[in-house]
Amino acid sequence: MNQDFSELIEYLDGKFEKVNEKLEKTATKEDVFELRIQIQNLAERVEKLEESVHHLTTAIDSLAKAIDDLRIEYSAIAMQTTRHEKWIQQLAGKLGMKLEY
Repeated sequence: MNQDFSELIEYLDGKFEKVNEKLEKTATKEDVFELRIQIQNLAERVEKLEESVHHLTTAIDSLAKAIDDLRIEYSAIAMQTTRHEKWIQQLAGKLGMKLEY
């Protein structure tokens, strides 16, 4: 089994060397310069994407906090409303009034 892998490795090494030789023969300084420019442009785009993701994450965190604050406020208002309804029912009972909803 080990020998099978060594033969495969030798075969692939030979193929990679042939490809490398072809690239060295065909690649010019202009090609290398063009590739470097493309890589630099790609790096700038990735940096901008990272910045955009950071801004989106911050915005989502802000929205989540606002939603949580609204949920807490709604719970407080619901409890207050329930308490007020109970007080109104007690007052109506003491005054001898029947309240209808």
